[in-house]
Amino acid sequence: MRLTLCENMRAVPYVPFYLALAGDFWRSEGLDIRHVVSPSTARTATALLDGSVEVSWGGPMRVMMHHDADPRCPLVCFGQVVARDPFLLVGRARKPAFRWRDLAGLRVAPAGDVPTPWMTFQDDLQRAGLDPAAIAARRVRPMARNLQAYLRGAVDVIQVFEPHADRLVSEGRGHVWHRFSERGDCAYTTFYATRRFTRARREACRRLVRGMARAQAALFAATPGAIADAVAAFLPKLSRAALTRIIGAYRASGLWARQPELPPAPYLRLKAALVSGGLIRSDPPYENVVDADLSRAD
Repeated sequence: MRLTLCENMRAVPYVPFYLALAGDFWRSEGLDIRHVVSPSTARTATALLDGSVEVSWGGPMRVMMHHDADPRCPLVCFGQVVARDPFLLVGRARKPAFRWRDLAGLRVAPAGDVPTPWMTFQDDLQRAGLDPAAIAARRVRPMARNLQAYLRGAVDVIQVFEPHADRLVSEGRGHVWHRFSERGDCAYTTFYATRRFTRARREACRRLVRGMARAQAALFAATPGAIADAVAAFLPKLSRAALTRIIGAYRASGLWARQPELPPAPYLRLKAALVSGGLIRSDPPYENVVDADLSRAD
């Protein structure tokens, strides 16, 4: 049973997907996966809409944006994989008891490569009674640019995901102040496809979810070193030691879901951040955006 699966972008937080591919968990479910990589995060959803790929993985944020623009949007999410926010705040000095108010008066540089990291960050700040615009100013920029600014001393604190935080800490150039995973589950990454496809190829989608459930079980059963060995070919620029450290820390933080079920609460938490940040203006219902039945591995 052949299925074209599009990768949103190459990134360490996507380790469960790489493990599913490397461990042949989808093949054992009878799926012949044609794995492709999206040319850009913005074009992942459009590839589904134009039919050039069948299923993608990525953030429900993008699906909600499409539903906000067109209530008749056919895109639907299923299967939670990255359950929590993979980003971290890194600063120069140690900050063992970080509080949001500690950012006041500092030059904070949020990640702006895609909308979700800043949308969820600004929502955290608002809930803490702080003004996001005052904290971030005009520094919501791509991580690469903010990293250079941090290394020059032009900013004090940066929002990055791995491996950037691990590298800064290992080189003695920074300390982790906060893991955004502490927010709890917020449906950070799922599969998504068109409803027409999930209805027409439902058994293939179910096998995709069952294979992911097996990979998720393996992710929590193996040592971080064994997982690093399994997925190393997907992340060749990282040393095994760094990848092992990162996988261990991400897993301990609750980043990855233990099963593919996608309940309403994480979806609503993410949607609330997108609304509070002005990224979407409508209220796309859970039932319109999530296929809950397909998200179960049974």
